[in-house]
Amino acid sequence: QVQLVESGGGLVQAGGSLRLSCSASGRTFSSYIMGWFRQAPGKEREFVARISYSGGNTYYADSVKGRFTVSRDNSKNMVYLQMNSLKPEDTAVYYCAAGYISSTSVRYDYWGQGTQVTVSS
Repeated sequence: QVQLVESGGGLVQAGGSLRLSCSASGRTFSSYIMGWFRQAPGKEREFVARISYSGGNTYYADSVKGRFTVSRDNSKNMVYLQMNSLKPEDTAVYYCAAGYISSTSVRYDYWGQGTQVTVSS
């Protein structure tokens, strides 16, 4: 079992930045691919970014590419999402998740409770 806790959300003006953090319990953090997801009001939860076990590979949704950066520090059991040039459409609850490569996709087994990000215009 692993428990994930997000932090760093809040209210920010358009064009501003926030850094979200996800703290994981346990001693096997480096064994997981970590992902960030978000869910905006009235919309389905969507993929935002993911990072490989050692942090060497990252992948982003087109909507955030060039503005968001995902990173991890396995020595601290932490994963981060640096969000720059924020837009009102980035407003959502952001979740971190831990998973691994399955036969056809990344399977996310553990999820945090989410942190609210609100971007005002």
